[in-house]
Amino acid sequence: MFGTATAGSSKDITAIPGLWADDHGPAAALRSRGRAHARLRSAMLKDRKTVLMDRMGWDLRSPDGLHELDEYDQDDTLYLIVHQSATHRHLGSVRLLPSTGPHLLRDKFAHLCLDGVPTGPDVWEITRLVTSPGLSRAEALQVRRQLSIALFEHGLGHGIARYTMVTHMAWLPSLLSIGWDAEPLGLPHGEGNAAVAALQIMIDETSLQRLRGAWAMPKPVLPLPHFDRETVLAF
Repeated sequence: MFGTATAGSSKDITAIPGLWADDHGPAAALRSRGRAHARLRSAMLKDRKTVLMDRMGWDLRSPDGLHELDEYDQDDTLYLIVHQSATHRHLGSVRLLPSTGPHLLRDKFAHLCLDGVPTGPDVWEITRLVTSPGLSRAEALQVRRQLSIALFEHGLGHGIARYTMVTHMAWLPSLLSIGWDAEPLGLPHGEGNAAVAALQIMIDETSLQRLRGAWAMPKPVLPLPHFDRETVLAF
């Protein structure tokens, strides 16, 4: 679920070190719940519609023809968003769902897990990971890396030991090239470009520091929870 990523490995992209930046300054990352950050949320849902429905042809819902959202986009849903704070431009985002409640892997893809769907307060699901369709491949990779750092920071700060996700097999090399410690939860299902598999990504401080060093992002990318004013955390 990589948004503008194409099938295959990211190793053929000339990576840009550090945070994405433009003339207005570097990108920032934040946590957002539900309808907080309304302008950014609208931009995120528009990019999801463009990438997932218009470009990739997924059979998803757009209630107004502009935004993509489903039954998991609720008032208490948590998102991590990378954005240009000066211009309110959405650059990339990911949706996080607790495994103790409704989520895609449990509700629609449980057959992908050989030993059952992992659940518990320390297991959350990654869905709707997209980057802005206006980014180059190198910029999209740079934003995905910043989102990855944010995922690790958030996980370590909130007792999350692993994330689960469903991915198309064609994108698995691109996922693994990000540097996550990923493990399969079962065998792939489907054929060709339609084949999908479930994975879990282990979260630990050693992996976070390794990614920081590899991507030249030594400082935290997420603000401390109490500085993220529009977010109401409920963990």
